[in-house]
Amino acid sequence: MIFSALITIIGLSLFEAVSSVDNAIINAEVLSTMGARARRWFLTWGLFIAVFLVRGLLPFAIIWSFNTTLNPMQILSAAWSNDPLVLESIEKSAPILLVAGGVFLLFLFLHWLFLEDKNLGLPKAEKFFMEKGVWFYAIVSVLLSIIAWFALKESNLMGFGAVVGSSLFFITHGFKQNAEEQEKKLFGSAHSDLSKLFFLEIIDTTFSIDGVLGAFAFTLSVPLILIGNGFGALLVRQLTISNIERVKKYIYLKNGAMYSILVLGIIMILHSFGFSIPEYVSPLMTVLIIFFFFWKSKIILK
Repeated sequence: MIFSALITIIGLSLFEAVSSVDNAIINAEVLSTMGARARRWFLTWGLFIAVFLVRGLLPFAIIWSFNTTLNPMQILSAAWSNDPLVLESIEKSAPILLVAGGVFLLFLFLHWLFLEDKNLGLPKAEKFFMEKGVWFYAIVSVLLSIIAWFALKESNLMGFGAVVGSSLFFITHGFKQNAEEQEKKLFGSAHSDLSKLFFLEIIDTTFSIDGVLGAFAFTLSVPLILIGNGFGALLVRQLTISNIERVKKYIYLKNGAMYSILVLGIIMILHSFGFSIPEYVSPLMTVLIIFFFFWKSKIILK
């Protein structure tokens, strides 16, 4: 039990840290244009908001939204609760939550694979899909139709969950696209430190959704998600402060994060349809994939 929880926390922390590298780079670049007082505020109160409020409340809110009959303490203690009502409620809601998160992560990976600029970690495969970028929207539409069709055979709520995952992807993707445009404008002197702080908090919140939804592929335990994501977010903040230029040299870390997202998305969808996958698979695959692309990055550095 303790060993399983430890492995889950390590996997969560690593996944949160690597999947938030883009977030750390944006933070560092915008912070470099701000005054010392604003930087101090972001690295103290901003840390509290990102780690404890957003990443703390979001998994709690997601679990509660699928289990409104439970009170806050029941949700928080669900991992160790022996109450049959709590266990039954979490078990019933799990397929809906997992299929929503799985669709979100799958779409996130496919968008990166087909449409986003990237360092080619797997050159032949990634180049092939980038050349077929126009097919992204057709492919995700067909995938959503297939997943929703089979989900509806399980329950109407599972079918609805698949649609929610798709909607959530396009909403957050819209925010990220807007953030990229705003980031370019913020390097001008016309914007105040206050507007830049507001932008950084918005982008932190948007990026945290990826990590929190991915966390449910590791566990449905809110306490473990809080600990794992918390450690990962703290690491991202430390990178923002000290070593962001060094991290940027490991050019394939983003590839590792995205292939981890693909695996976690598939695991969540399979779990939602009742496939039994051991708990250690998600953290083990995450560690192996990220280590592989870290190793590739290190070879390039040498």
